Amino acid sequence: MKVSEVMSRGCLTCKSGDTLHQATQKMVMRRCGSLPVVDDEDEEKLIGIITIRDTMLPLYPNFGEYIHDAKSARDFEEMEENYKRVMCMKVKDVMTPNPMVVNSDMYVLKAASYMGLKNLRRIPVVDDDRLTGIISIGDINRGLFIEHG
Repeated sequence: MKVSEVMSRGCLTCKSGDTLHQATQKMVMRRCGSLPVVDDEDEEKLIGIITIRDTMLPLYPNFGEYIHDAKSARDFEEMEENYKRVMCMKVKDVMTPNPMVVNSDMYVLKAASYMGLKNLRRIPVVDDDRLTGIISIGDINRGLFIEHG
């Protein structure tokens, strides 16, 4: 079974210049955990991926701050107050650039092995340097279940 048989086409994306608020809103409203990030000028050119986890990480202090000031580094009320500031950040500031991708002609179990190696739940599908969709572990399981279940 090929990726093209089970992938989602026309997937929701965001642009690198979007705010985290815009990206988070899309993920929350569509109940998805990540978005492919496309170039601001070319909406078919994949340049990164952002996860809902990425939108939360700027709230937390870095490791060095934990070591040097463990008490104030855990001020969760202050962290929450910073949420509005974080939501004004740009997607390009927190996204993972050049994410792992698969192509639509790849076998689904090969795509699943890539996901397993990197502990990913979904991977963008790119053909001829153009974003054509996204494939998730759920897509693969559904396809295999229908094919062999």
